[in-house]
Amino acid sequence: MVENFLKEYAKLIADYPEKIQVEKVCLDENFAELIIYADKVDTGKFIGKNGKMIQAIKSVLSAYKNKDTMNYRITVKIFE
Repeated sequence: MVENFLKEYAKLIADYPEKIQVEKVCLDENFAELIIYADKVDTGKFIGKNGKMIQAIKSVLSAYKNKDTMNYRITVKIFE
């Protein structure tokens, strides 16, 4: 569910929303990595100046965490 939310949120930010993909990788019982695959042009937008955009995305997900006990790490990678 969190992957779908993150994908739709990322599409609003991206110049190439059709290339956005989100993958969830469970690393532990209560820890997962969410990987945002985006076009090379969009990766900078997700990180933002001084990392402010990625921090904002993490803040939104921490609010979601109140309903879910899972901890998430967010990674942005270039879509290939």
